[in-house]
Amino acid sequence: MRYLLGVDVGTSALKAVLFDENGATVCSVTKEYTLHVSGDVVEYPAEGYWRLFKEALDEIRADYPVYALSIDTQCETMIVTDASGKPLCNAIVWLDNRAAAQAEELRARFGEKAVYEHTGQPEITATWPASKLLWLRQNRGEVWQKLDKVFLLEDYLLYRLTGRFVTERTLQSSSLYYDIRTGQWWDEMLDYLQLSPDHLPELLDSGVAVGTYEGITVVTGAMDQVAGAIGSGIVRQGGISEMTGTTMTVFVPVPEIPPYRAESKIPCHVNYDGRYCLPMWSPTAGIALKWFKAQLCEGLDYDALNKLAAAVPPGCDDLTFLPYLSGSVMPRYNPAARGAFLGLTMAHTRGHMVRGIFESVAFMLREHLEYLGAEITEIRSTGGGANSPLWCQIKADVCGKTIVTLKNKETACLGSAILAGVGTGIFSSIEAASDRFTAVDRVYTPSGTDYTPFYQRFIAMEDQLTGK
Repeated sequence: MRYLLGVDVGTSALKAVLFDENGATVCSVTKEYTLHVSGDVVEYPAEGYWRLFKEALDEIRADYPVYALSIDTQCETMIVTDASGKPLCNAIVWLDNRAAAQAEELRARFGEKAVYEHTGQPEITATWPASKLLWLRQNRGEVWQKLDKVFLLEDYLLYRLTGRFVTERTLQSSSLYYDIRTGQWWDEMLDYLQLSPDHLPELLDSGVAVGTYEGITVVTGAMDQVAGAIGSGIVRQGGISEMTGTTMTVFVPVPEIPPYRAESKIPCHVNYDGRYCLPMWSPTAGIALKWFKAQLCEGLDYDALNKLAAAVPPGCDDLTFLPYLSGSVMPRYNPAARGAFLGLTMAHTRGHMVRGIFESVAFMLREHLEYLGAEITEIRSTGGGANSPLWCQIKADVCGKTIVTLKNKETACLGSAILAGVGTGIFSSIEAASDRFTAVDRVYTPSGTDYTPFYQRFIAMEDQLTGK
């Protein structure tokens, strides 16, 4: 039996899941960590990522031989090093917003339309690596003078494992210096940043073997949402997935780059197959339920909250929750938006509020689907929200779509393990392995409950709070 390791390096935790070549989960390890946050600055020691990865790998290898591994990470976390590969400062995490002025400078120089047509990114923000590199050049001269290599997080871990300075295209889609049309670096942006392609890794596809580490074959992975889509079975046009975890993400494969629309905030990324995908996200989803539980439901577990919500009728007796506890991003960009329970009366209970949270996330999902204009009948649902039958049924009723949950909950790790298997020839293709290993758990079909008036009320209140 050949064991495949899929590693998902998230914002606050690293998950490593070992699968056998039949797609069965063998064991898993999770390593949580806390980012260093000071105002707009969000960092983590580059060596800390490697240490946590090594700890997880060593724990798994203590009991099982690992044949091959692949890693998925968030896109924009950046590490810069000298010529020897030694980090020159902490990793600048994707959440970091110190480079707002530099983002404005890039917007003034290139314009949003040109940036979108090259990179697929409809906005120029402080989170993109190009903005962060410009900030380093203008504010950290001692770092800039020694800078030789620019890594994103997956690249850095591959480098530590194999010594090769490589990357893969899905990860670079939001760097703002990768051209998703040509599949090469965008020279005009690099010239403005005063960098050359020599500062950047070799561009490869996902699922390519790049070296070995102590007998383990190391394979290029994919950005976290692409890996999660592979692990969810979203490997063909017409499929769509949604993940309700801390945030809510929606992932849609598309055959080509949509034309530029000034009002659109939907980014277009390279997919694992060289075509494209539209990843949408909202910063607050499951975290709203976690917040409510921690602050107002002490002593109650999630099963108890589900029971309270199940006793409340659809529409929550005219109570509406707007879930923007961390602002609004897509399809309405308003970082200053805030959450609210609207319509509260003395008759409302904690159950009404819990159901209000459930319904608000379902309404956000419907709003995303309508904004995309996607012609779909089935949605693959993942994340912690998929564990709630009530929440899944509400989503099915609100959206008028079939909601399907999966037996394997660690879809990003499974997607990475599939890439490891493809890169070593165990699987003939990503599609074949994904079809084989993404087993359906439960299916929720629309019950006929009409949420239209409640959804319209949500949109009307959202217009007032976040702006049209």
